Amino acid sequence: MQALPFALLAMILYLGAASWQGLTLARRVPSRPALVRGVGAAALLCHALVIVAMMREADGLWLGLSSSAAVLSAVITAVLLGGSMVKPIINVATALFPLAAASLLLAVGLPAPARDSGLTPGIAVHVISSTLAFALLAIAAVQAILVGLQNQALRHHHIRGLVQSLPPLTTMERVLFELIWVGMLLLTLSIASGFMFLDNLFAQHLAHKTILSMAAWVLFAILLAGRHFRGWRGLRAVRWTLGGTALLLLAYFGSKFVLEVIFQRS
Repeated sequence: MQALPFALLAMILYLGAASWQGLTLARRVPSRPALVRGVGAAALLCHALVIVAMMREADGLWLGLSSSAAVLSAVITAVLLGGSMVKPIINVATALFPLAAASLLLAVGLPAPARDSGLTPGIAVHVISSTLAFALLAIAAVQAILVGLQNQALRHHHIRGLVQSLPPLTTMERVLFELIWVGMLLLTLSIASGFMFLDNLFAQHLAHKTILSMAAWVLFAILLAGRHFRGWRGLRAVRWTLGGTALLLLAYFGSKFVLEVIFQRS
C-alpha cells in the first residue's frame, strides 16, 4: 500500500474542511459542523492509512520528527472530532486541519529512519497519556487564540464578523478551561508514569523533555489556580495557555528537530 495517494487525498480533505469552517467564521457560508466533521473524519481515515503504510514500509513503529508529527496530528484530529460532538470546538479545525495536512506532507517528504519497538505496558501508558495531553492542550491553544480575538473585538466594540460566528465569550472561556483541566490531568499522568516506568527521566536524551514538560505543568497549574482563586480570564488566560503549550511543543519536537534536521542524526 502506497502512502502518497492517501496523503494527498487527506491533505485535500483537511484543507477543504478547514476552508469551509474558515469561511463560516468569516460569515461567507452557513455553518455546517456536520459537514466539517464528516470531511474531517474522511481525512482522518486517509491519514490513518498513511501511518499504517509507513509503518509497514519501516517494518515497525518509528518515532522520528516527521512520523511523530503525523501520528500526533492524527490523534489531535481524532480528539477534536470527538470533542466537537459535545463541545463547541469545531472552529479550532480552521487552524488544526491545515497543520495535520502539513504533517502529512512532512511525513511523506521526510521519512524518519529511527525505530522503536517492544513498548512495555508502563511505557505505553506514558506514551498514550503524553500524546493525549498534548492533543488536548494543542486544541486549547487554538481555542485560546479564538478567545483572544473575540475578547479584543468586544473591547473595540466590533460585534460583527468573528464575534457573531463564535459562541458567547463566557462559553468559549469555559470550554477553554475544561480542555486545560483534562489536559493537565493527562499531563500529570504522563509525568508520573515517566518517573515510574522510565529508567532515568533526566538522562541526557530525556532531560530537556522532562524539564520543559514539568515547566509547562507548572504554568498550567498556576493558570488553573489563578482561575480558581483570582478569577483569571481573558487575555491573561490566553497568554498563559499559549506559553504552556509552547513549552510542550519544544519538549515534544525540539530535540527531534535539532538532531534530525540540524545535525541530520536519527
